[in-house]
Amino acid sequence: MDPLAPLIDALHAEGRPRVWSLVITVMGDAVQPRGGRVALARLALILGRLGVEPGALRTALSRLARDGWVVRERTGRVSHYRLSARGLAEYEPAARRIYAAPAKTPVVWTLALTEDAADGFSLGGGLSLISGPEAKAGTALSVTGGLRCAPGIGTKLMPPEQRTALDRLFADLDCLDPAELSPGDAMAARTLLIHRWRRISLRWPDLPAPLAPVPPGPARPRVAAAYRRLLPVSEAWLSDPETGAEPLPGADASLARRFTQS
Repeated sequence: MDPLAPLIDALHAEGRPRVWSLVITVMGDAVQPRGGRVALARLALILGRLGVEPGALRTALSRLARDGWVVRERTGRVSHYRLSARGLAEYEPAARRIYAAPAKTPVVWTLALTEDAADGFSLGGGLSLISGPEAKAGTALSVTGGLRCAPGIGTKLMPPEQRTALDRLFADLDCLDPAELSPGDAMAARTLLIHRWRRISLRWPDLPAPLAPVPPGPARPRVAAAYRRLLPVSEAWLSDPETGAEPLPGADASLARRFTQS
């Protein structure tokens, strides 16, 4: 049985994959720490493993180039792609959120009545739960103290879209066994994992541990653990010339810091 079948089936079950978005995931996750440039042939191997046809990939790359997200370069007969200045400007702040270290559960929380819940977890009705003892300036009302929650309350308070996204993430993690994967499959699984996590982490703040579903608990520590297990084998594949695609140069120090620094 194909060890990636459950993850690939889950991706396609959500509708026609947005190939351009998958490309951005690969460029940011795998390519950027390794010199920032990748041959089309290696991109095609990764996305082909996920069920993306070559024509769909070419169309997505043309769209990304036209919209100013990637730059195409030719070396002889080989086409390469890299993030453009616009793509890099979007990548850097996004990477800080995607790859932040799992947070330690703080002892002190602030319950704030505010219209701006960007730095906290919205509880609805204008209430936001913020890590730490201080609320933003302009907050109408705040109460600081410890946090005690009834089991499952966080799941009930989440928007339905967030609950669905987390359920799908946990389903992928439950059926993912990095020990069973070949190097190429590990690279494909890593792409699927970060692609799903990227959409979650950039749209919603992490759930505080007391509000996380029990089980399986907070998402970020599980994503970080799976990523660390996939990383060595998938990185070896990116360096392997025997794949039939041009290998990428070695990774810079940013790769080792992922999920270890906030």
